[in-house]
Amino acid sequence: MHKLTPLQWSLLVLLTLVWGLNWPVMKMGVTGFPPLTFRAICLWLGTPILGLALVAMKVPFRVERRHWPEVLLLAVFNMFIWQALIIMAVAILSSGRAAILGYTMPIFSAVLGGLFFGNQLAKRAWGGVAAASLGVILLLWHELSNLSGRPAGVLLALGAASAWALGTQLLRRTQLPVSTLTISFWMTFLTTGVMSLLALVFEADRWVTPSVNNGLAIAFNAVLVFGFAHAAWFYLARSLPPVASTLSVMLIPVLGVFSGALWLGEVLHWQDWAAVGLMMLSIACVLWPQKSPTS
Repeated sequence: MHKLTPLQWSLLVLLTLVWGLNWPVMKMGVTGFPPLTFRAICLWLGTPILGLALVAMKVPFRVERRHWPEVLLLAVFNMFIWQALIIMAVAILSSGRAAILGYTMPIFSAVLGGLFFGNQLAKRAWGGVAAASLGVILLLWHELSNLSGRPAGVLLALGAASAWALGTQLLRRTQLPVSTLTISFWMTFLTTGVMSLLALVFEADRWVTPSVNNGLAIAFNAVLVFGFAHAAWFYLARSLPPVASTLSVMLIPVLGVFSGALWLGEVLHWQDWAAVGLMMLSIACVLWPQKSPTS
């Protein structure tokens, strides 16, 4: 198993806390406020913070022209699709459910890796895929059986997770001769433009002044999510094998579910409890290291 450095451990712990707690924060941010606009404002404020970090660390911004098509491809799957779909899902679903479904990403990543990228998918991993599928079915069944349910939110979150999974596979295999922070900055910069355009086209007639809660959520996302967490994730995703982030990936949706219940008073149904357990089991099956055969 890959041994993490103190820096990598610190980044994983902080990333887990920021992303786990951000699910109820995002729900607070899009309550009474258009979701794409919320995301665009967060990016407008967070991108300069990330840029200042590159300046302070003396990381070059330059990307050669021949590498821009690959940067754009990485941005499409790691940022454009994920950011647009997941924030709309959060607006529809409870923050806990969005967190559970968003973190089906490792399952999609394992399947995509096995089918299209030549990764070997062990039998245990297929058991994890089955457990995750059952968790998703439980959540979909609850949404469909509840008159106020919104199965569209479930589908949006799953679409976001699958796009992010493909983006993570591409990021792990990129040979771009530039810093991961540089790639992160330009993906975030490009996403700012895309989210702004989507907000203008689809939500201009719904623009309102942010409330205090909206403003606090925007500040949290700008500084901690886009200024720190995304760059940390891209660095870890590119530099470490998938197993190194197992614990973090497993804890983020759990933090999201229970912080949403405690903070926002979201009611947890038995399907939510079962889905959390099944998702943790599935991620462990897919990512947890297998024992080396003894000689």
